[in-house]
Amino acid sequence: MRDWHDYQAMARDAKRKGFGENGTSAKLGKSTRYKEGRLFAKNKLNALLSDYISVNRSVPDGRLPECKKKLYPKNLPMVSIIICFFNEHRSVLLRSVHSLFNRTPPELLKEIILVDDFSDLKDLHESLDQYVAQHFTKVRVLHLPQRAGLVRARLAGARNATAEVLVFMDSHVEAGYNWLPPLLEPMALNNRRVMCPVIDKIDGNSFQYEICDGNMGGLLVWELYYKEVRRPPEIRKSVKPFRNPVMMGGLFAIFSKYLWELGGYDEGLDIYGSEQYELSFKIWMCGGEIYDAPCSRVGHIERVSHLELFRRKNAPSSQKDFFHKNHKRVAEVWMDDYKKYLYRNTLYNKIDPGDLTKQKALRAKLKCKSFKWYLQNVAFDIINRYPPISPPDYARGVIQNLGSTNLCLDHYKRSVRMYQCDRKLKHPHSSQFWALSWRRDLRLKRTETCLTSVRPKNKAPVRLRHCHYQGEDQYWFYDHRAQQLKQGKHDQRCLEMLPHSKTLILNGCNNTNRYMRWNIGFFNRTALDNYNRNIFILP
Repeated sequence: MRDWHDYQAMARDAKRKGFGENGTSAKLGKSTRYKEGRLFAKNKLNALLSDYISVNRSVPDGRLPECKKKLYPKNLPMVSIIICFFNEHRSVLLRSVHSLFNRTPPELLKEIILVDDFSDLKDLHESLDQYVAQHFTKVRVLHLPQRAGLVRARLAGARNATAEVLVFMDSHVEAGYNWLPPLLEPMALNNRRVMCPVIDKIDGNSFQYEICDGNMGGLLVWELYYKEVRRPPEIRKSVKPFRNPVMMGGLFAIFSKYLWELGGYDEGLDIYGSEQYELSFKIWMCGGEIYDAPCSRVGHIERVSHLELFRRKNAPSSQKDFFHKNHKRVAEVWMDDYKKYLYRNTLYNKIDPGDLTKQKALRAKLKCKSFKWYLQNVAFDIINRYPPISPPDYARGVIQNLGSTNLCLDHYKRSVRMYQCDRKLKHPHSSQFWALSWRRDLRLKRTETCLTSVRPKNKAPVRLRHCHYQGEDQYWFYDHRAQQLKQGKHDQRCLEMLPHSKTLILNGCNNTNRYMRWNIGFFNRTALDNYNRNIFILP
């Protein structure tokens, strides 16, 4: 075993001072505001600010203490890091390369391949080649002769790579300390295991490096939208790798031999979108595994809109809606009868997914399992979190205080208040139309806005927040016998209206306090009596 940390480099980073160092937020003055705005509109990130920040900047170390002491095998496979880019802002791209080059053990780095997907920015051609040659060893640029799109660009990089393991990275990342060994150790034990780092967020406006809690895993909803969900409580704060049903898609490590056994990516996927679902389904259903490594951290810039960057005039697809075309290709090959839930969106009726003969033959050749097996054994939580057919609400309508029956829970300018009740108790106007949904949250009907506990103590206020589907501070139950709205699954508190100020708080439940009693326009008594039973069955 070996300690792979580069302590000298970490010590040098700790001494660095300057703009944006240690991943801190940075800001330019008013004199650059116009130029800053123009570049922001073009790049969907603060490109001018990026130019003022060192391409070698230091980042915070957000790993758990146990990760910082962990040893890994001396003998680990070498990697080829593949970074695909199209018109990426130069300083952002170079910062990605510098961080990966500097924080990857040289004994494990075979090469870094920059795949230029036919960029038309002048400073990404000859001058980039010269910069790479002057500043790096083991880094080379591959310029594609025409626009290929993300999938085919990645495959071009993979075909040019020479190491055992391929590590795919986006072109707007910053690697954390000792990021690579935690990915390689599990792969060395199982060459069909695909590993992903924990992805921290870099704010695209201020370039602040924001450390995430590392407790999130990937999941998808039936419309093929990627969602992050919390890991089960029993494995939170563990440094052991954990299974991930769906990779985020931009950052992962895979054995080269295994990638080609899987047929690589589906080259019929245009430009961008759905490639992470195709590869995730293929890996799990055809005998592989996907794990996240809590001790591996990589920061990733969040742009205003990723998709907009790929809707440019030189996109190689003649079909405008490549995003939904990609979804349909994946659904037709991998989702079996469950594709009907995607096709509830009728726009898919008009979309031709193209020739799928090769992909379907590959699935048969690999003897892959069914999508139902995937749902039951890998992404089992999807049925509870995102059932294909949404069950009815437990309760809906106005939420009327029985201490002052003329007052109801009301939404006004992003806040919650008490206001005169609508005359229609079961179908009131939108600001008083609440639902105790099948997700067991209390939300404004037909919105993603939920009533949320501010802190886990008595006399705590409540706020409206974006619904996160995780329960916890958004878990609610209506005790229709006591006529109380209870927050929290275990240590429950009750919603109370303070009669003088008409404000809302959470407090210890008291059956004699009439201001803690509520009527809801309509509620299903039988469903509420079976509130904690699992009501979802896999079709």
